[in-house]
Amino acid sequence: MSTQPIGAARLAARFTERKAQNEAAFIAYIMGGDPDVKSAQKLLDGLPGAGADIIELGLPFTDPMADGSAIQAAALRALNAGIRTRDVLAMAAKFRKKDQQTPLIVMGYYNPVHHMGCEAFTDACVESGVDGAIIVDLPPEEDAPLRAAFDKAGLALIRLATPTTDDQRLPTVVAGTSGFVYYVSVAGITGALVPETDPVEKAVKRIRTASGLPVAVGFGIKTEDKAAQIARIADGVVVGSAIVDAMAQNGVEAALKLTHSLSEAVHKARSERTS
Repeated sequence: MSTQPIGAARLAARFTERKAQNEAAFIAYIMGGDPDVKSAQKLLDGLPGAGADIIELGLPFTDPMADGSAIQAAALRALNAGIRTRDVLAMAAKFRKKDQQTPLIVMGYYNPVHHMGCEAFTDACVESGVDGAIIVDLPPEEDAPLRAAFDKAGLALIRLATPTTDDQRLPTVVAGTSGFVYYVSVAGITGALVPETDPVEKAVKRIRTASGLPVAVGFGIKTEDKAAQIARIADGVVVGSAIVDAMAQNGVEAALKLTHSLSEAVHKARSERTS
């Protein structure tokens, strides 16, 4: 029997490892099945070697309302290739057979989960080795069925906090969440705006205090410099649109090369500032 932690515990272990090294975790997002299963699987399998500490695997959806043009286009490419939620989970299962250590979460919207059913979706996540999920359009007031199923299975249901999440709303957002809190650094869609460091730092401290969990920051982080800036103030740095764009424009190797450069910037950020 494997002694590797699973689910929320695997996420916690990875953040603990990075904290012990005085480093932020680098979290890479890709769209499942984009532009086809074979290419996407190659990219997924290569991410840990390129420096990704945690992977977010997108579930393609017809109306990805929080996502900018890059991820919208990726979702449509995947859907046009016939990719559905269970196909992405099958990708996760293949990844997990090779890699027992890297946390892997899925990120998507509630309609496909509801269509499958919360219990069935949870069972499928467990079987495929997925550690948790971010369901972008599922608010805390409506996520009790999925949260109960995830809690029973030891999976992390990760919530989003935003610049508009005030002190009155924040306790509701963090109650019952696990793994980490995903802070959306700008008011808008993915890849559209660049976050300013000072307000992000204040938000991270506030959310970390309220939740007792690591805080990962995403949306609008595309360059090594910006990734390093965020790595100095957050527990994790999420990059999605830039990697998705690199994949779309130049293929798997280009996406992995960008992942490597971004992950290095994140991992070296704190030591370079203090050296």
